[in-house]
Amino acid sequence: MVKGTIHNKDLFLNQIASKLGRERKDNVSLPKWKHQSQWEVYKNSSKDDLLAAFCKNSKEKNVHVVETEKSMLPETIEKVIKEYGGGSIVTTKDDRFSQYGLTLTLDNSQTHIWDTAMGEVNIKKAKEAILGIFVSDISLAESGTIVQFNDKDIARSVSLLPTTYVAIVPKSSIVPRMTQATHKIHRSVIAGEELATCVNFISGPSNSADIEMDIVVGVHGPVKAVYLVVKDL
Repeated sequence: MVKGTIHNKDLFLNQIASKLGRERKDNVSLPKWKHQSQWEVYKNSSKDDLLAAFCKNSKEKNVHVVETEKSMLPETIEKVIKEYGGGSIVTTKDDRFSQYGLTLTLDNSQTHIWDTAMGEVNIKKAKEAILGIFVSDISLAESGTIVQFNDKDIARSVSLLPTTYVAIVPKSSIVPRMTQATHKIHRSVIAGEELATCVNFISGPSNSADIEMDIVVGVHGPVKAVYLVVKDL
């Protein structure tokens, strides 16, 4: 993401401080809380325990969970594609597909790989797609949530616009809860690393109960969700 220039920052912040009736603070430090129960959830859980919890909590959100090994991932993803109707597919532009041995599987006329040079064509392809396939960057055991760090190649439209999204979930990406995910982001900020333009926390298919408390699936996004959990990644 291109970094811009902030104009009149001091004037703006000084005016806010003045309206609040206090001096402007130059430094802000995080408070040290006496109780930090957020770190206790699944604190002593093994990787296998976290995997089991992630699968259980995902299924409770109507996610179809498929466990596989890396060597079987191409065959497994082909089965999922067929099971969910095949047809048009959109994927993120992600080197991990090659690392996971999926290049040949996704190299066909029905699969569109996100390409920023194609502009609005990408959106059109994502809207028409039956399946959107991407990789989960962090996966939360407590809530069955996948986390997507978006940028120009890892577009959120891939998880938002198709009828079904398929998230490849490396077992190594599973952590206890949102606490660990936000802590990782915070460490990146401290290290001065470039952050994702958008971070999506996605828990199952789209649903809403805003109207008379009746759950309606697919209101704001995909109707179905599939997690391909790769146990040796």
